[in-house]
Amino acid sequence: MSVWLPSAPCTPGACVEPTGPGTAVPRAVLRLAAVLTLVLGGVVLSPLGGLIPAGPVRRWCRWIVRAAGVQVRITGAAAPTGGLLLVANHISWLDIPLLAAVRPARMLAKREIRQWPVAGAAASRGALFIDRDRLRALPDTVARITRALRAGQAVAVFPEGSTWCGRAQGTFRRAVFQAALDARVPVQPVRLRYRLAGGADSTAPAFVGEDTLLASVWRVVSARGLVAEVEVLDVIPAGRHPDRRSLARAAQPTVSPQPGWIHSALVAQTNVMAASDDVLAASDDVMAA
Repeated sequence: MSVWLPSAPCTPGACVEPTGPGTAVPRAVLRLAAVLTLVLGGVVLSPLGGLIPAGPVRRWCRWIVRAAGVQVRITGAAAPTGGLLLVANHISWLDIPLLAAVRPARMLAKREIRQWPVAGAAASRGALFIDRDRLRALPDTVARITRALRAGQAVAVFPEGSTWCGRAQGTFRRAVFQAALDARVPVQPVRLRYRLAGGADSTAPAFVGEDTLLASVWRVVSARGLVAEVEVLDVIPAGRHPDRRSLARAAQPTVSPQPGWIHSALVAQTNVMAASDDVLAASDDVMAA
């Protein structure tokens, strides 16, 4: 396992909570169709690349999230223009259009995304791909990010290297921040959060563990009252931090403590419940015999 392939303890069974009564199946299907239509539209227009102004791209990204039935709330100042490293915590596939709604950017993505249906075709046009299983590819990846930043482009990165459920988060990996130091560009931290309309945190949008993309998408489009909160934090000017360690630490958004959401306890609880089910099933077999 490489530094590009960190593991998160989050799994659908341990972390993903039901959102209560879901929306009707026909409405969920319509939402899914709307998302696919918008993404396909992006694939068709993707050869135009930088010819499309940033404003329409941001609106299109918000429409994707809204089409899935998720309200979008973006707070904070506008991200600066020019070369910029855009970083955020990582929870869901929704994070990608939400970051682009802050500022359209080239996404640093794992190479497996190329195989995703529909979205993979759109990502292949402008993304910077990383082979997370090959540690030797890391310096070349950092160099490619640096060149893009020096050319005045924005590059969006999820430095945790893995998705988390949103109740907790991983540690920002330092390597990508070297590109911002080498290119002498600012870093724009963004905090992503998913809630229910009533205000409670929701893990339903999480795309974690053995989750499939289809299962995660269906969970979102069939949920009620999901809200995506995008907080654009204070930009970190170039030269503010002397090394990538301190820069990564300064850029990482904090997560409020979540009592009772200790992942080791959750996983243990899930295992105990599964074992109890096995014992009950065995008892039924014995009584039946």
